[in-house]
Amino acid sequence: MFPASSDNPSRSECAGATHSPVGSIRDPRMNAPVAKLLLEDGMEMSGRAFGAAGSVGGEVVFNTAMTGYVEALTDPSYRGQILVLTYPLVGSYGVPAPRAPGSLDGPYESCRVQVQGLVVQSYVDRYSHHAATRSLGAWLEAEGVPAITGIDTRTLTRRLREHGTMKGWLVPANHAGHARNEAETVDMNEVFRLVAPDNVIRYEGGPLKVLLVDAGAKDNMVRSLLKRGATVVRAPWHTDLAPFAAECNGIVIGNGPGDPKDLAPLVTQVCSLLPSYRKPVFGICLGHQILALGAGGDTYKLPYGHRGVNQPVQDLITRRCYITSQNHGYAVRQEALPGDWEPWFVNVNDGTSEGIRARTRPFFSVQFHPEASPGPEDTAFLFDDFMRLVGAMASG
Repeated sequence: MFPASSDNPSRSECAGATHSPVGSIRDPRMNAPVAKLLLEDGMEMSGRAFGAAGSVGGEVVFNTAMTGYVEALTDPSYRGQILVLTYPLVGSYGVPAPRAPGSLDGPYESCRVQVQGLVVQSYVDRYSHHAATRSLGAWLEAEGVPAITGIDTRTLTRRLREHGTMKGWLVPANHAGHARNEAETVDMNEVFRLVAPDNVIRYEGGPLKVLLVDAGAKDNMVRSLLKRGATVVRAPWHTDLAPFAAECNGIVIGNGPGDPKDLAPLVTQVCSLLPSYRKPVFGICLGHQILALGAGGDTYKLPYGHRGVNQPVQDLITRRCYITSQNHGYAVRQEALPGDWEPWFVNVNDGTSEGIRARTRPFFSVQFHPEASPGPEDTAFLFDDFMRLVGAMASG
């Protein structure tokens, strides 16, 4: 993550982004306009606006990580959502320089800020980090994303835990009366098209080719595969995947936003591919859910999801536990899987499915993010194992 180390829409939209200069040392709460967070259950919370001006609406979700807001804000899985950060001080290490258009430079996970809006308790405008070139507020303003500070995020998080995630609106206080009609929202039934690339993108690496199915995949998945010597063929979920699957030595089904059942065309492709496919398939996050649905299983919505970098999971084979990064609102219904699939990882907190694998074929998936660095590299070995399997089967 940035402090410790150094819609994904069309690529043309990414190239048009602009950026503000280094942040000032002023306290953003002084003379900042009053803003409100409205929840669909009638709750209202007031604070001070920063970032861009405007009104937005979306599902309100919370993330419990203490760092990593640059990675989180650019994660396509948050597209269409208003993100609440539970850690009280946000912005203290600023934001690194913009990456060149078309590059994969980290710590960014895509080419733009993906969230609809940001909610924090205490925004810090005066940042300090050797790699920072601008404040969080300046970045959000340049990207057109509204934010609010001064919110009791502990109370808000407890409400979301008790009542479940719900729709919300982030608006200027003087517009609160008619904000719901004016707020910019995202059609969640179409959100997958907003975060997927328009065309197939190839990243040259080694002789082994991996197909990355992109319905909002994080860029660090590409970086993780390239680091291990793979050539990555990044294909949007809505393209015909069969020719690319035949060309490549293995498949990774990446993460993304929304309900996996809204991706019925992709589920249908996976379902058609699995019976005759003999190469490794690795699902991650949304890809875990898509692989389960393609195998004939089921998924369901969690009350408030798992979003953070401290989720404990257990390997049911070795009994070893890992600290994982997660960002999802849906889960696989383990008992609905066919008999030729077995549970692999389980969430220690609530017992939900965190991984599955086929008993007789090289298909497996995890609900967490092995390309992230919460441990800092507790589960990165999964990419190593996948690439070893890809290499062994390609030469066998």
